[in-house]
Amino acid sequence: MKPRFLFAIVFPWFASVVLHAWDYHGHRTVNQLALKSLPADFPAFVRDAGAVERVMFLGGEPDRWRNTPDLTMKHSGGSWTDHFCDLEQLTDAGLDLATLTSFRFDFVVQFAAGRAANADKFPAINPSKNADHTSEWPGFAPWAITEWFGRLRSGFGYLKVMEELGTPVEVANAKANILYVMGVMGHYVGDCAQPLHTTNHHNGWVGDNPKGYSKWPGLHSWVDGGFVAKAGITFDVLAPRVTPASAISVASRADGRDPMFVAVMDYLLAQHALVEPLYQLEKAGKLSHGRDEAIVPEGRALIEGQLLKGGQMLGAIWLAAWKNAVPDTYLRTQLVKRSGGADTAVKP
Repeated sequence: MKPRFLFAIVFPWFASVVLHAWDYHGHRTVNQLALKSLPADFPAFVRDAGAVERVMFLGGEPDRWRNTPDLTMKHSGGSWTDHFCDLEQLTDAGLDLATLTSFRFDFVVQFAAGRAANADKFPAINPSKNADHTSEWPGFAPWAITEWFGRLRSGFGYLKVMEELGTPVEVANAKANILYVMGVMGHYVGDCAQPLHTTNHHNGWVGDNPKGYSKWPGLHSWVDGGFVAKAGITFDVLAPRVTPASAISVASRADGRDPMFVAVMDYLLAQHALVEPLYQLEKAGKLSHGRDEAIVPEGRALIEGQLLKGGQMLGAIWLAAWKNAVPDTYLRTQLVKRSGGADTAVKP
């Protein structure tokens, strides 16, 4: 989970770092890396200079939503709980990570029941710190990413129809919608590349701590942006290591679960496996958050690797949406009628 902790308040000499946290600089980088991973035959309009900047800018959009004073907006998944998923809470509620439902609201019901049945495993909720009613939930990142994938596949589907029968303005609007979905989706995929977005230990170790891991409440902010800024990690540094995207399979599964959801859950589980190694690096002084601590290779390798993983996963999702887009047949029928065509039959 991403805390609202302001690193600069505690460490004023890092004030400039906050502006370049994973919240914006890192998310721009993830989206740009994903664009670089796309094959040459991917729709060319996404590579226009303005389009690239638009997709990069939108990588920070969901964090900007979080700054609203409106509690209902804070409560909604887009502005808060869609950014993370604390996987320990799911197992504490008795849920099996290998069989989680792909449907968000089915999961909500199951998790609420599991939390109630295992109340001893969850801390009491402090109403004074829960005005937005989000403390009850573990985070919905994998469901959010899967839903944004569906929006993108829809966008590519109706773009095909608009390019055939729509006006130039309609085509332009369809392309603009695709860029919007690509950019915003990138935020959530990028968030989940940060291991601390997958764990209860999101900002210092909580609960039993036999290995003496850090409880520092600035750790999340440091990983998000302080290290990136101090180490000078940029797109240009990472770009040579990007590999061509390979579309995620969306073939039907025997268990009926959404294949994209399963792929996204696998992605989260892989990043969650790095939570303890990250804390081990911090304990060994290899995350370099002291004023005079030099950047060490192990810390750099982890942070750079996670930004790259985020970009590669995002590119794979975008590519899957484009390759598996189905033309919007209802829309096509309506546009044929609008054009005065007698034959309103749907093309195969």
